[in-house]
Amino acid sequence: MDKVKTIIYKEWAEVFKNRLVLSITAFLPLFMAILPILMLWLYERFPEDMNSLNSGGDQFLEIFSETCAGLSEMECLEVYTLSLFMFMFMILPVAIPVTIAAYSVVGEKTTHSLEPLLATPITTLQLLAGKAIAAMAPAILATWISYIIFLIGTRLMVDNAVFAQLMDPMWLLAIFIVGPLLALLAVCFSLMVSARVSDPRVAEQLSALIIMPLILLVIGQSVGLILINTQIILIIGIIVTIFDVILLMITVQLFERETILTRWK
Repeated sequence: MDKVKTIIYKEWAEVFKNRLVLSITAFLPLFMAILPILMLWLYERFPEDMNSLNSGGDQFLEIFSETCAGLSEMECLEVYTLSLFMFMFMILPVAIPVTIAAYSVVGEKTTHSLEPLLATPITTLQLLAGKAIAAMAPAILATWISYIIFLIGTRLMVDNAVFAQLMDPMWLLAIFIVGPLLALLAVCFSLMVSARVSDPRVAEQLSALIIMPLILLVIGQSVGLILINTQIILIIGIIVTIFDVILLMITVQLFERETILTRWK
């Protein structure tokens, strides 16, 4: 465990020297917490103008009829808007650590710090665990803090009926359980890519592909093609858990120290 901690502290010391990475980790989740609160303020400040933006009208209410049962049109619009941002809190733990994990291995090769690291008496599992935790932990913590800020802000601006929708167990499951599972999937994929390529930019671009399915879910919800519910979240969680286990095993097997060093020399 001490060796894993050493790797984690080493990764943080190197990664957070980069102001861009530090800014993304700290301010992107905060921005995603403040933006919906600002939109709620606009709804209250300019209700007629904001209602006019909802060009879907009856179609919108029909799609979200179950979710909006007993709510006014404005309250339904608030639930719809806030639900889209709730997805962002599930995506943030995936989007933030991808760059860190993708650069983790190939970046050390370019700075000539990989060889001494691979020569240390540490197992491959310990090495990858330290790198994975170093990439995931700040993203998950920042997401949870921003989510709490989001809840506090929305509680002050919406009524009990709308806030009850935000406290649906489905969202708690998505953000506190499925989100970290997705983060682990993204980090494992990024580490695997980083170990197999020799260009940091290629590693980052390939690793970013893991976010696309989640973005498609958000788009599908926003245009009314699908309505995410507890059953879908549970299915996603189970599928991601299975893929996490498989990808963990593959990542450890593909991370061959001698092969990596020989190929990159």
